[in-house]
Amino acid sequence: MTRLAPLVATLGLVIALAAALALALAGPGHRFGVWDFGTGFAVLRYAVYGGIAAAVISAIGLVLARLRGRRRGMFRALAGLVIGLVVVGLPARWLQVARAVPPIHDITTDPGDPPAFEAILPLRAGAPNPAAYGGALLAAQQAAGYPDIAPLEAAVPPQRAFDAALAAATGMGWEIIAAVPDAGRIEATDRTFWFGFTDDIVVRIRAADGGSRIDLRSTSRVGVSDMGTNAARVRDYLAELRAQLG
Repeated sequence: MTRLAPLVATLGLVIALAAALALALAGPGHRFGVWDFGTGFAVLRYAVYGGIAAAVISAIGLVLARLRGRRRGMFRALAGLVIGLVVVGLPARWLQVARAVPPIHDITTDPGDPPAFEAILPLRAGAPNPAAYGGALLAAQQAAGYPDIAPLEAAVPPQRAFDAALAAATGMGWEIIAAVPDAGRIEATDRTFWFGFTDDIVVRIRAADGGSRIDLRSTSRVGVSDMGTNAARVRDYLAELRAQLG
């Protein structure tokens, strides 16, 4: 019985470390083609289950270690408890973020006339999410969740706006798929950090009174909710474009 506390503490720590490893690998496994995104989410789910188990077992180990005065077991149990709670807490935080934003994955500065993809369409062949814009319902969800998303109007000629828009897209680290000055259209792709999901972007530059109007659209190829990723990308791009325009 004297070895029960350190054994329980060690078990909790081992499970916690395994759960932390699963959590860390869930996204990169998809990003580097080891498994599909469904498997990645399954790995993430089981990591959470492991984190819960680790936290419970480590808490029991911590109580046993304190009762029996086993300092080494106490440190192991505490480490397992902390790691287990972190493994559970991170996905819980992501879920909280997902519930705080609209369950959409397509953001544009012009819902009434969203910029259209051309060069990217073949790359989206077979993608779960269609390239066609979702219409009035999607526009209403965006307006409710992201009322600040709007076009950028600049007092510069369209060619100057196009050059700045292309420089901003390059500065964002996007992969440029097409840049057509005569059409005022830039198409690009970007990848999310952890899972490496591919999102598509189109930028449209048109002449406007006294200058140019720049619109863009950013949309995910997979998933229902993007957890605010596309809206954040649009905001960041517009900020970068303003900096390019001076």
